[in-house]
Amino acid sequence: METVKETEQTVGILGGMGPDATVDLMQRIINATPAKDDADHIRLLVDNDPKVPSRIKALIEKTGESPGPYMAKMAQGLEAAGANFLIIPCNTAHKYFDDVVNAVDVPVVNLLDIAAAHVKRTLPHATCIGLLASTAVKITDLYAPACHEQGLDVLFPEPVWQDGVMSLIRVVKANSGTSSMCRVLNIAAESLREQGADCILIACTELSVVSNHLETSLPVFDAAQILAEHVVERVKG
Repeated sequence: METVKETEQTVGILGGMGPDATVDLMQRIINATPAKDDADHIRLLVDNDPKVPSRIKALIEKTGESPGPYMAKMAQGLEAAGANFLIIPCNTAHKYFDDVVNAVDVPVVNLLDIAAAHVKRTLPHATCIGLLASTAVKITDLYAPACHEQGLDVLFPEPVWQDGVMSLIRVVKANSGTSSMCRVLNIAAESLREQGADCILIACTELSVVSNHLETSLPVFDAAQILAEHVVERVKG
């Protein structure tokens, strides 16, 4: 019986935030992997657990418990199952990144850091990045440290359009049909362009699921795609 090459790492995914976003990331990893057969693909250990306490309730509504301890237990389970490093396919959940890091001995990829670095590497003259993200990311200023380290200021859509983006995120989570609402992405992107954004980062993996509806003249980056490519490079490169 053949086994995975000893030199090839196994990826642990803290999923379920939300389920569609987790599946979307897995498909992106598969699509980005150079493979001629099943065995060429990357081993993924996925805890697609939608019972993680709501980030929306904890950070926006201020009524819910912290997801940190729950995520820490997920991380420990993935480490025990054999994951060599962990990823979190949810931008907002990186508010609890330290809870995960402190719970395990294996490395944990910081999506915010690699996304900001990728944008600056690709567009070295960019100085301002527009985020399409959860309102929780805005409230917590979550992306600011990673972006400022790359010399990037952060913008969000005007409040009325940010509310629309948040409504779209909720619809994707509810799996209740999104096509009629996706136009808000284009309006929000235009709001970012008018404010002076040099590019746009899709910084919510729920929005990554519907990113094909986005139309804008600005360069667009997707944190989920950046994460998928990082995983393939880390394991295969």
